[in-house]
Amino acid sequence: MDSLLLPPQEPYRNWVELPRDITASILLKLGAVEILNTAQLVCSSWRSICKDPSMWRSIDMRNLGDLWDMDYDLEKMCRHAVDRSSGGLVDIDIQYFGTDDLLQYIADRSSHLKRLRLVSCYSISDEGLSEVATKFPLLEELDISYCSLSKQALEVVGHCCPLLKSFKLNNHGFKHPRTECNEEALVIAENMPHLCCLQIFGNKLTNEGLQAILDGCPNLESLDLRQCFNVNLEGHLDVGSSEEDYPSGLSEIDFLSDDDDYYEFSGGSDMSDYGDLVFDY
Repeated sequence: MDSLLLPPQEPYRNWVELPRDITASILLKLGAVEILNTAQLVCSSWRSICKDPSMWRSIDMRNLGDLWDMDYDLEKMCRHAVDRSSGGLVDIDIQYFGTDDLLQYIADRSSHLKRLRLVSCYSISDEGLSEVATKFPLLEELDISYCSLSKQALEVVGHCCPLLKSFKLNNHGFKHPRTECNEEALVIAENMPHLCCLQIFGNKLTNEGLQAILDGCPNLESLDLRQCFNVNLEGHLDVGSSEEDYPSGLSEIDFLSDDDDYYEFSGGSDMSDYGDLVFDY
């Protein structure tokens, strides 16, 4: 009997034998928790790669999902990840579990930090952020969304981080009641003159605060004002009668805004996540 015609067999791939740089690029797509608890346990070669300081220049500890149901000491794991960077950390992203002590630990070992994202880190205080701000002179991007911080802490950050170009200060967006407050807007305008991107979702600023930001941040290129219900972009800003008259380059700024009754910011960082809500003036 004729032999059965079988499809050709795919060659066996030994992932352990991949070139080191390719393996590293694949593992970099995992978060810090997955690397520490899974990837580095696969084999000795993967463990060696996972211990390389270059793997820890960026630490991602957000979107942890089901990990909250597990017995993980996330702060301890984050400290271990920072240690592995050997002082080379430039980017760290923390969600929900950040504390003053952890922030101080990061600052003491990461003098080259350029990007810091703290989301829903309610245990970080004004004093904690103010103290470490002096140790982040190279910081260019800062996101402190849904954290209980005051204008005093923002003022210290502005003074201590002169290279800051991107700042995100997001709150949950409720339309009612419309309490007005320009304190944060004025601090930004007076202490962060080199900003190119500003996201202040759900802020209580008014047109007065917005005008102060536009005047105080002449390099601003994008401004996210969604759920800032006290701001009226139509007919009230002093935008002049022609493009040449626009204050602070207003005609070149991309405004993002919407007027929905209620919208809760999802925590995403990229403005592309929210569609084409751009107003050109």
